[in-house]
Amino acid sequence: MRSERVVCVVPAFDAEPTIATVVSGLRAAIPAAFIAVVDDGSIDGTYDSARPVADVTVRLGRNCGKGAALRAGFRVAAERRADLVVTIDADGQHDPRYAPALVDALSSADVAIGARERCGAMPAGRRLTNRLSAAAVAHCIGREVADAQSGFRAMRSHLIDQVRPRGDRYEFETEFLILAGRLGARITFVPIPTIYAADIPSHFRPVRDSARIVTTLWRFGMGAQH
Repeated sequence: MRSERVVCVVPAFDAEPTIATVVSGLRAAIPAAFIAVVDDGSIDGTYDSARPVADVTVRLGRNCGKGAALRAGFRVAAERRADLVVTIDADGQHDPRYAPALVDALSSADVAIGARERCGAMPAGRRLTNRLSAAAVAHCIGREVADAQSGFRAMRSHLIDQVRPRGDRYEFETEFLILAGRLGARITFVPIPTIYAADIPSHFRPVRDSARIVTTLWRFGMGAQH
């Protein structure tokens, strides 16, 4: 597995305080990986902080959304002819040391998702939305889903070529999972720590981004039969 080419994609928006630590953690966890940071129109020092530690830093001219940033990172992975792609959020709420476990899980899967425990470390509101979104995606693809919102994932590159979500923001990851499931992709879940730091603000907009995700779920679940 480790002989395969791995590209790590880190979508980042206003992540100056954490981006270097996240990238350095990935470097230590998977030394042979190529690390691409996509600065999604940050207005702080994210780009300058990422450049010395990442292998490449892509800068979007404006804030286009997490989905658009991931799509740009996937293009880098294709250019590098990656066999496997790892995605991780830039805000420090995923422990990079678990990246090898996600990669190793691809020995028997097409997608491996870091599944967080819904415990006290996760805010009550996020526990509720996490549980509801997992149940909704499970309904859409007809199999159990442990965590539909986690951005810490590993996947085989051929699946990225086949799965083309159309959303540009947080709904991108939900749609990716649904499309992959409906294509028959092998999906597995790897337990990871639940980390929520009070001093690191979330860029998830509860009303607008939740509405986008609900619209996606409606389109694939309640609004369409499979």
